Amino acid sequence: MRERVERFFVDFAKAVKNLETAIDTAIDELDMDGTIKRFELCYELSWKLIKEYLADKGVIVKNPRDCFKEAFANDLIHTEDVWVKMLEDRNYLVHTYTFEESRKIFGHIKDLYLAEFKHLYRIVDQSGIR
Repeated sequence: MRERVERFFVDFAKAVKNLETAIDTAIDELDMDGTIKRFELCYELSWKLIKEYLADKGVIVKNPRDCFKEAFANDLIHTEDVWVKMLEDRNYLVHTYTFEESRKIFGHIKDLYLAEFKHLYRIVDQSGIR
């Protein structure tokens, strides 16, 4: 099982670094759209990493919302509400996309979500599970 955690962790770490670079260098609409796609990848990898990490600890979850609830209960994340908002934003982008709303979500990515991803990275990295 730890091999699966490690694999997700490595991919997640790369995705977070790429997201941070995208945020730091975004100067036009195309850059912002690319940043949003990188966010979507980070989001998918984050909940799958959490799922595998928790499974290794004996906690079984099946969907992102449950992952975030259990991640909060197990001290993997420190702000469950932000992760639920992240879930909502990700679903909005995939199912209902509008240009104006995507720019608001870009702000959420920059101001909230990157820090949450980096916090998750630090916790898993320091846990010794991988």
